[in-house]
Amino acid sequence: MPTLSDTVIAPAFVAPLAVQHFAAGVFPSLHPVDWLHSHFAVGGWSPLQRLSGMLTAHMTAIAPHSGFTWHPHRGLEIYTWVLEGTLHHEDNTGGEGDIGPGELQRMFSGRWIEHQELNLSPQPVRVIQIWFVADYQHQALAPHYQQVGSGALPRRAVGDAAVYSLIGGGSPMDQHMTGRLTAAVVPPGGAAPLEAPLPGEDLFLYITDGQGRVRLPEAAPEAATPLGRYDVLLARPAAPAVSLTAAPDQPLRYLSFYLPSFLP
Repeated sequence: MPTLSDTVIAPAFVAPLAVQHFAAGVFPSLHPVDWLHSHFAVGGWSPLQRLSGMLTAHMTAIAPHSGFTWHPHRGLEIYTWVLEGTLHHEDNTGGEGDIGPGELQRMFSGRWIEHQELNLSPQPVRVIQIWFVADYQHQALAPHYQQVGSGALPRRAVGDAAVYSLIGGGSPMDQHMTGRLTAAVVPPGGAAPLEAPLPGEDLFLYITDGQGRVRLPEAAPEAATPLGRYDVLLARPAAPAVSLTAAPDQPLRYLSFYLPSFLP
């Protein structure tokens, strides 16, 4: 019997390659109400329905003076990484605060939590939100939330990129799910190697901003695949050396999810 932590991928969507690129348009973009735009790389109607306990990874833009009013969650660990603007959070545990660019919030729902997420400002807000099924041994814990600024996140250089550890890797952010998450910023014209997953992991990489290119192992030596906002790369532990290069006029930003093996 399948469980919520299983992987669900559309048949034949993933090729037996060490690294595979998917353009943003392969995944659904939703505009259900006038104040909301979302791009679902995982979950929703995406061919990547569920990846080893990750139920959704989606970019969401919220118009000014709009947002999600009170609603419940259960059994989830939800991470919110703000890309632009300021998101206001309130929940029924008494948690309340604003989340700005480069800040990471974790909300653990336990058996039940209610919260609201609002853009109270006159400027748009854009975030990525990631829902995980909480590991079984943590699901009875009381609901709570935590917020960490980018200045408190471990940072290291990988090629030309600055890479921040958001989940795992020495991050002060607690976790009640299994996996690692990093955020990378490649400066204009710079390049960074793709950090391959460890044995027992696979990589889901989500471009959040910018443009660039990647040279895939199966491509001709002179060919490079363009990269743009909301493109996805999937990689296995056996991935050869692959470099991501930012366009000369803008940085390239992406999130790398290292999850228990999910690729067929």
